[in-house]
Amino acid sequence: MAKMNMLQAVNSALITAMTENEKVMVFGEDVGHFGGVFRATSNLQEKFGKARCFNTPLTEQGIIGFANGLAAQGSTPVAEIQFADYIFPAFDQIVNETAKWRYRSGGQFSCGSLTIRTPYGGGISGGLYHSQSPEAFFAHVPGLKIVVPRNPYQAKGLLLAAIRDDNPVLFMEPKRLYRASVGDVPEHDYTLALGKAEVVQAGSDITLLAWGAQMEVIEKAAAMASQDGISCEIIDLCSILPWDRDTVAASVKKTGRLLINHEAPRTAGFASEIAASIQEACFLHLESPITRVCGLDTPYPLAHEKEYMPDHLKTYEAIKRCVHF
Repeated sequence: MAKMNMLQAVNSALITAMTENEKVMVFGEDVGHFGGVFRATSNLQEKFGKARCFNTPLTEQGIIGFANGLAAQGSTPVAEIQFADYIFPAFDQIVNETAKWRYRSGGQFSCGSLTIRTPYGGGISGGLYHSQSPEAFFAHVPGLKIVVPRNPYQAKGLLLAAIRDDNPVLFMEPKRLYRASVGDVPEHDYTLALGKAEVVQAGSDITLLAWGAQMEVIEKAAAMASQDGISCEIIDLCSILPWDRDTVAASVKKTGRLLINHEAPRTAGFASEIAASIQEACFLHLESPITRVCGLDTPYPLAHEKEYMPDHLKTYEAIKRCVHF
């Protein structure tokens, strides 16, 4: 074990993958010579050479188009989009090519070896173009997997699993945790299952569900609620697509209540899909309406970031309303 922050864990995963498989290539804007804007790819070029870790032009559509071609021809590309906010120029490539290439070719070709890394989310005073959480846009697309780690241990294990998975994976890293989240990470090679939620804390009165950086938020809210005698079950979804309906439904059937917290805007956020699915599965077990605590339906505001964020205080108040419904 070694103490690592999330950036170091991502870097360790990339070194492990590139050492184990010479077909793994890492590229994106500024990832080569100084390790990217967040330094997640530090020293990779020195270790593996410019042919396997290199800078690209500032064109997201070009990055993913190039990555699709590499993946279709047998390489294992790990493409970095510097901020998730700038993934939209590549939306067509991801949705219409990356996700559909296997289906379109009848299984003759695939972009399944492609992993797209991108930092997402707010909390760093980044303003409207460096703070968005666009996971719900891509959750609508069959053929992709979407994974979000909450700590360094998950970041390494899930990233290695994503790189080795036979499907294209969008790996979304909560940037406000890059240096803030520190924990014990195995230095050896290991993977964690994609598509499997983790029950972080058992409870009996209400199920709290989140992913990524918002896990810390619901854990704080649960600690406050425990002072009021409210027992919270806490689940980290880990994967948005596919998402672990069975684990969430089993929890809600036990507690009778569900609160979903995410940083993206409320309208058409992924909480809506979860709420609809769990309502179908658990209708006769529900003691109160499924509750969503989300970001606001506005562009991400720099001056009012604290007001925008679905923080532990908003979540605590929502827990009380839900339990006392």
